Amino acid sequence: MQVSVVIPAKNEAAAIGDLLTRLVALKIADEIIVVDDGSTDDTAAVATRAGARVISHHYSKGNGAAIKTGARAAVGEVIVFMDGDGQHNPNDIARLLDRLGEGFDMVVGARNAGGQASTGRHLANTLYNHLASWMSEQHIADLTSGFRVVRAEKFREFLPLLPNGFSYPTTSTMAFFRAGHTVAYVPITVAKRIGKSHIRPLRDGLRFLLIIFRIATLYSPLKLFTPIAVFFMGGGLLYYLYTYSLYGRFTNMSALLLTTAVIIFLIGLVSEQITQLIYIELDGRGQDRKQ
Repeated sequence: MQVSVVIPAKNEAAAIGDLLTRLVALKIADEIIVVDDGSTDDTAAVATRAGARVISHHYSKGNGAAIKTGARAAVGEVIVFMDGDGQHNPNDIARLLDRLGEGFDMVVGARNAGGQASTGRHLANTLYNHLASWMSEQHIADLTSGFRVVRAEKFREFLPLLPNGFSYPTTSTMAFFRAGHTVAYVPITVAKRIGKSHIRPLRDGLRFLLIIFRIATLYSPLKLFTPIAVFFMGGGLLYYLYTYSLYGRFTNMSALLLTTAVIIFLIGLVSEQITQLIYIELDGRGQDRKQ
């Protein structure tokens, strides 16, 4: 199998050179692509000198957009995605590829608690992992890890679903599960990043909260909307019993809660059908490419 390594990078001149030197020395990749996402430092020049093929965005489009650019340009049957900030150890690539060779479609490098950037990020990622595991009914060890190996043909099926921002790992993992592809996890240790993180807790906090809803709506909307509908339905029935026992009547509040429950359930039902249509369309495109 031909192996392409795709590294999205924005202002990673301090780390990218050493990472690429180690990658080249391993001789494990047939090509190394660095997608320079509008860097204002020497990231592109350093990567070029180190022997990588550099594709530059004229302006910053986001980590996910860089991933999509690299995935479209890669010629390998297998694509390795890793960060350019020095956190990921190139020596782990062989372990991920070995696992992929066992018949999996995606293998993710799963970080331990010590590999999280902060306690807050660790707690948030733990929440994402539990939610995604409940939605997919599969054990998900690390939903947001950017270090992963995929079969290129299958990964490209889901490029239209991937956001341009930071949640491409989340989206791709859930899309693979929804499509019935096989996903495995390999434990890894990560180093402290070199340079400054591009994630801002205040700015990106709401975005990460929206990831939770994206996980649900991408995989199975009814699993999110049904419990909420049941909650309002239960509240409406309990309030009706309360008011009936005291005043012998059905109140507007009970009607509002019960109506809200029906509306939420119907929204979930429509969302489920839309999600199903999206995956049918993506599957059709994949079949057309194979033909």
